[in-house]
Amino acid sequence: MKDKNFGHSVHIENIATLARIHLTEQERQDIEKSLDEILEYFDKLRTVNVEGIEPSAHAFPLYDILRDDEVGTPFDTKTALQNAPRQRNNQVIVPKVVE
Repeated sequence: MKDKNFGHSVHIENIATLARIHLTEQERQDIEKSLDEILEYFDKLRTVNVEGIEPSAHAFPLYDILRDDEVGTPFDTKTALQNAPRQRNNQVIVPKVVE
């Protein structure tokens, strides 16, 4: 299943270089074997007759279960601040994250 011109090892080495990772010879061989198995599976999938089957992103239909946005009554200040760990002047005090 290897590319007739280069073989997987050239592609694996190129990807490893781009990702800035070092692969041992054993790791490269393991990845090459896994890649062969994946590509063989894709070849099997190509033989499946899918005529008349609509493409889908999921095995089961998904439906939006969220409610519609509706304008509601906002929290009063006391309710909004009741779980704030620290507060001052009706505002939540948070740790500084930017210097």
